[in-house]
Amino acid sequence: MLGLPLPQSKGAFVKLYTTETSGNAYKVRLLLSMLNVPYERVMIDARSGEHKKEPYLKINPRGQVPALEEGGRIWWGSTACLIYVGRKHGGDTWLPADPAGIAEVAQWLEVAQNELHYGLQWARGVKTGIRKVGNYEEYRGYGNAGLALLEGRLGKNPWLALGRPTLADVACYAYVSVAPEGGFVLQDYPAVMAWMKRFEALPGWIKRL
Repeated sequence: MLGLPLPQSKGAFVKLYTTETSGNAYKVRLLLSMLNVPYERVMIDARSGEHKKEPYLKINPRGQVPALEEGGRIWWGSTACLIYVGRKHGGDTWLPADPAGIAEVAQWLEVAQNELHYGLQWARGVKTGIRKVGNYEEYRGYGNAGLALLEGRLGKNPWLALGRPTLADVACYAYVSVAPEGGFVLQDYPAVMAWMKRFEALPGWIKRL
């Protein structure tokens, strides 16, 4: 069964568990805003390690954010949350139902969770002092490989998948938008920069913080 059962909560229809700075949770906040879905934002104190303790581990046993609750059930992880919100509240617009369309979007969700996360986000973590372990140059390599993939696609297409904004763009935008904080030079990727401007002009776009 997908999700963890929870008693029905009163108040907001959707509840999003997040921290102040989570980029993965920002992905879900972006989509909720773009789809004009009202939600309650539940802040988890990462500094005190609240995400690694009970009762939050009953919400997400991985001890991470985001997690999303709706209708008495919980989904955790940004990819799962994006898929659920996109299909439930956006229909075919942000994630189509046909196998080829799903796969075209999903391949960019893979990039978001691999080259962009392990590259852009972890390099940024080293630069800002959030991440205390790991090899910065290795992270830069991953990040630049991810940006090159985006550049190659966006040099010939306005959006990452299906010729329109989809979950692919939401998932990849979050960490690209703060890539300079990790030492990446986005001016080297003009198609990526143009895509970011198009994305930020979409109705419902919100800043990260």
